[in-house]
Amino acid sequence: MTACRPAEPEPASKGIALMKYVVLGAGPAGVTAAETLRSVDPNASITLIGGEPEPPYSRMALPYLIYGKIGEDGTQLRQDPGHYDQQRIRYIMGRCGGIDSRSKQLFLSTGETLPYDKLLIATGASPIRPPIPGSNLEGVENCWTLEDARNILKYADKGSPVVLVGAGFIGSIILEALYLRGCKITVVEVAPRMVARMMDETAGGMLGRWCEAKGVQVLTNTRVTGIAKGAEGGARLSVRFSNGLSEPADLAVLAVGVRSNTGFLVGSGVAVNTGIVVDEYLQTTAKDIYAAGDCCEGIDLSTGKPDMLAIQPVAVEHGRIAALNMAGRKHRHRGSLNMNVLDTMGLISSSFGLWQGAQVGETGKLIDEHAFKYMKLEFEGDKLVGAQCVGMTDHVGMLRGLIQTGFHMGEWKDKLLAAPERLREAYVSVSQRAPTTGPTAPHVKTPVVEVSHAGASGH
Repeated sequence: MTACRPAEPEPASKGIALMKYVVLGAGPAGVTAAETLRSVDPNASITLIGGEPEPPYSRMALPYLIYGKIGEDGTQLRQDPGHYDQQRIRYIMGRCGGIDSRSKQLFLSTGETLPYDKLLIATGASPIRPPIPGSNLEGVENCWTLEDARNILKYADKGSPVVLVGAGFIGSIILEALYLRGCKITVVEVAPRMVARMMDETAGGMLGRWCEAKGVQVLTNTRVTGIAKGAEGGARLSVRFSNGLSEPADLAVLAVGVRSNTGFLVGSGVAVNTGIVVDEYLQTTAKDIYAAGDCCEGIDLSTGKPDMLAIQPVAVEHGRIAALNMAGRKHRHRGSLNMNVLDTMGLISSSFGLWQGAQVGETGKLIDEHAFKYMKLEFEGDKLVGAQCVGMTDHVGMLRGLIQTGFHMGEWKDKLLAAPERLREAYVSVSQRAPTTGPTAPHVKTPVVEVSHAGASGH
């Protein structure tokens, strides 16, 4: 892949040096940051570095590619092939081997050394490859890169037996794509329910039963203990489970979690816990180095504490805020809302904020097991702080709005504890009496929430 050739930047005022911004990582956080930098600093030098031999693309678009809704070009974050040239953003491909924060240089796998005045690390995450015997066989794939998707398409034919290892958020998105492709699917999940880090037993149980009703075999409390070549004349693989059974498969897809890409930061002065440590302006512990997206520990709006919120809207938000601060436009990160929205074979499920409940709080529930409908509202004082929904799509935007704004629900708290289905009434009433000044002041409209029909909400 060749680097884009940007137009020459406009000359700076006499005696004023051009700022050199480098953005490491070309996912949603990195692309948003580069574009924001250009919008606030028209004369700067901006270099955007991608780690794959592809134009910048969205990983969450890959399921759409797998089931045939879009082509490869449809995964690209910006559809105009001349976009980065027009923005005068130099786009190159390479991986970072290290950073010298004292001399302000980073070293690429291509051999190039790049100086910077301000650097953004937006390197995202990589899938965990579990130590399963046979996981290196042909037909065992992750679903994280365009190359992964191309490999999946070689084996995921209509009617092909597929074993999907992992039923978390990412696994459930992949499940939707494989189902729409017509594969015969077995889901294997070590937790006692699907989407265990997103929903409780009631909601996860509904999702599992829904999948089984659609012809998907769901094995919870189960591990994959090994993968072997299949019998001659049969399926390509044989996948063994901890329950002693095995399944033939032409494809095994591993979706057991991700890990932040931070290994190259050893010796850089950038502190790393689970992800990169940042302050309220998304600056790292190294001077003039910022971080955004899946590689950093941003603030969770609900807890006020650093956390890994690996979803695409958060990455975009991080990228914009970090870029503003890099350019000297002080912008504090108040925190991002933890939210997940899925469409699994026609059943919408969602969770927001403190969906497990506050330490001292109250809960309202509506359950209709037969109709696959569930709503659970979590209150702390008279504020709605968390929620889960299954099969109730009209409430998704309102739940997000009420939790994110932190409105005091007043008398509506007790009404919703008794009858959660009155949420729309509560939303209209509370938003209309919202204050006209302060952080929750704007005229409130129902927020738009993307639904992952095969991946639009997460990152």
